Amino acid sequence: MRRSVDEHLEVVLGRVAALPAFDQPLMDAVGLVLCEDIVSGVSLPGFDNSAMDGYAVQAGDLAGASDENPIRLPVVGEFRAGRSEPIVVTPGTCVRIMTGAPMPRGADSVVPVEWTDGGTVNVRITQQPSLGASVRRAGEDVTAGAQVLDRDTVLGPRQIAVLAAVGRARVKARPRPRVVVISTGAELREPGSRLGDGQIYDSNSYTLAACARDAGAVVYRVGIVDDDPKRIMDTLSDQLVRADLVITTGGVSMGAYDIVKEELSKLGTVDFPQVAMQPGKPQGFGVIGEDEVPIFTLPGNPVSAYISFEVFVRPALRKLMGQMPYRRALVPGVTLDGFSSPAGKRQFVRAAATSGDEGWMASTVGGHGSHLLGGLSRANALIVVPEDVTSVRAGDHVELMLLDKETG
Repeated sequence: MRRSVDEHLEVVLGRVAALPAFDQPLMDAVGLVLCEDIVSGVSLPGFDNSAMDGYAVQAGDLAGASDENPIRLPVVGEFRAGRSEPIVVTPGTCVRIMTGAPMPRGADSVVPVEWTDGGTVNVRITQQPSLGASVRRAGEDVTAGAQVLDRDTVLGPRQIAVLAAVGRARVKARPRPRVVVISTGAELREPGSRLGDGQIYDSNSYTLAACARDAGAVVYRVGIVDDDPKRIMDTLSDQLVRADLVITTGGVSMGAYDIVKEELSKLGTVDFPQVAMQPGKPQGFGVIGEDEVPIFTLPGNPVSAYISFEVFVRPALRKLMGQMPYRRALVPGVTLDGFSSPAGKRQFVRAAATSGDEGWMASTVGGHGSHLLGGLSRANALIVVPEDVTSVRAGDHVELMLLDKETG
């Protein structure tokens, strides 16, 4: 079975549905998609209050106040934030007031402490405030009954701020997907252990777990499962209870020991197409278990696994979370290097991209081999070469998939 990149992504997104929303504590909702309109039950501010430390006054009492002609007023009390005193500012008096404290009855303005001598019994004032100066009026930010957030908003720090300010302790939001990551292969060993002949460290499960966490998922890295069919299937069965999506890597090509492909093909619910892309040609996708949990079986070559995640798995995770757009943005740029590209395949070339006055410029890093991780660590973009382009020259205009939050 052969598919184009777009055809395979269409199949993936067609089988993945957004996770159901539920009420979550405010801090757990950071980064999630809001699934309700938020209407404030209170006004912000909830009462007239002082915008600074100073003195609550009647502005008319200070007509003509200056350094040469200071006006003295008796201080009849003090208002602090969080406390309200039964004190009234009558003509010719004032109240010492702190930032955020409610305005006392009778006062219409606040004199900053910088315009005074800071007196506590009597205060010397050298400037007249304008009427209403330094007073935050009730409801000037938000009025009770106003909608402050729309559904489908991604909840970041600023949105959490307004939710807390209007008194919401919980909100209805789509949860983070639970992603199980498994590496397969008898040759794999955990980083930190000793390698034997023909053995390599497992980088794929760490790479993919980091990718899924970066995409917003809760990740369970199961680690290495050797090429034993029963153990692979038992591990998958055991992990489904905590998975909204499963990622395996390795064992999906055309070899005699590609056990993942051999065993999952028997289920009839997972397909293993050859996708017209480089790297990442061998792909597997489908659903497993009674709950039809989506499963991606990605290639074992580390760069192939990473690029397959970016092209197919990340969009699926974003759909599970209800986040739009599903795909990473493509931006126009210019390549500083020339290279060839295979006919009929969409190539994803690792690149270091920078943005300047002339737009995005990209230099290729490392080789094109799907096992070459050194260059990938220096890349922050992929040059996306269409299927009908076989040669790219230095100075050509290209499309770039930006990989990092700082650039994307």
